[in-house]
Amino acid sequence: MVAVISRLYGLEHIETAEDIVSESFLQAAETWGIKGIPPNPAAWLYAVAKQKTLYHFRRNKIFEKKVIPGLKDKIEQTGNDELNFSLQNIKDSQLQMIFAVCNPVIASEAQIGLALRILCGFGIDEIAEAFFTGKETINKRLYRAKEKLRAEKIEMELPPEGQLEQRVDNVLRVIYLLFNEGYYSKTRNKILQKDLCLEAMRLCILLTENEGTNLPKTNALLALMCFHASRFDARQNPDDSFISYEEQNEELWDKGLIKKGMEYLELSMRGSEFSSYHVEAKIAGWHCIKEDTSGKWIEILSLYDQLLEFNYSPGGALNRIFALYKVKGAETALIEAQRLDYVHSHFYFLLLGKLYQEIDIEKAELNYKKAGKLARTRAEKQLISEKINNLRKGVI
Repeated sequence: MVAVISRLYGLEHIETAEDIVSESFLQAAETWGIKGIPPNPAAWLYAVAKQKTLYHFRRNKIFEKKVIPGLKDKIEQTGNDELNFSLQNIKDSQLQMIFAVCNPVIASEAQIGLALRILCGFGIDEIAEAFFTGKETINKRLYRAKEKLRAEKIEMELPPEGQLEQRVDNVLRVIYLLFNEGYYSKTRNKILQKDLCLEAMRLCILLTENEGTNLPKTNALLALMCFHASRFDARQNPDDSFISYEEQNEELWDKGLIKKGMEYLELSMRGSEFSSYHVEAKIAGWHCIKEDTSGKWIEILSLYDQLLEFNYSPGGALNRIFALYKVKGAETALIEAQRLDYVHSHFYFLLLGKLYQEIDIEKAELNYKKAGKLARTRAEKQLISEKINNLRKGVI
């Protein structure tokens, strides 16, 4: 609804659009609580939003003096000056809003915050919890981002053909980061974690439904998210402690999502383009096969080699070392791990602890203790404590 209103009246009125939609939902909560839910709740909301929008812009001659001049070209092109809440117009509006929100002139963190607020409908409290920060910080971040949209006179439109692919890269990056905010979130709110992931997937699906943005890398990212999301419920115990991949219950994996991931991965291979999302998706796909074979880890090691050429990252380098351990053993992996020397990362010491388990139990415990000191969340500290206890019991 925010996207449709902003598409017609312009992004300079985005906060007005948010207020109108909030008021419409508030009226629904009050009215439906007394009269009951109407037969078509969405149509009811759209009708109320239309009334509130017209009332807002027409009062005090705001419409004639400030809105109409900017609308003339749009009305001439479309022949329509009314809000259109048809399914297709909603999708088109959301797609255009994605590109407006993910404009490179806006800071990266603000792009994710705007996406959560404008495109996904998350409240300020939820966004603050997702980012592990305060409401005031989020409010300031969103305010600056909206001011940037106004100052740069960003339009709600798809980029021209010559710029589309470059702009799609930025949109995919924001969706990727949004998914990661959920999947690797520090918050203990499991519902919020899952909602973040599902919203990222929904935005990516919107891109696949448009011919201009339905690119191989778009499908590759969607495949990657499907594979990861399929194991979402198997990653945590009821007490919020994390479950390592090796100990996950395969029965809790979502087989339907794994199947969809395979379908999107197949679609991503049609064409000559091969991106980092393709590599990550293939790695995630292999992790959806629980059987622990040498062939599986040889493939994963090769894929991590490719991924680090695309985009080197400490996390990717550590994961590659683990794959190397599965292929060539702890001693070979340990030599390469010590070269990395990521002494500020608890994941680095977790990996060293794992590798030393087969070589030197005392050094393994020492590294787990270092990891425990650097870990930030209670769940991580608890997992590391369990590893140390298992070492002492002789359980490897």
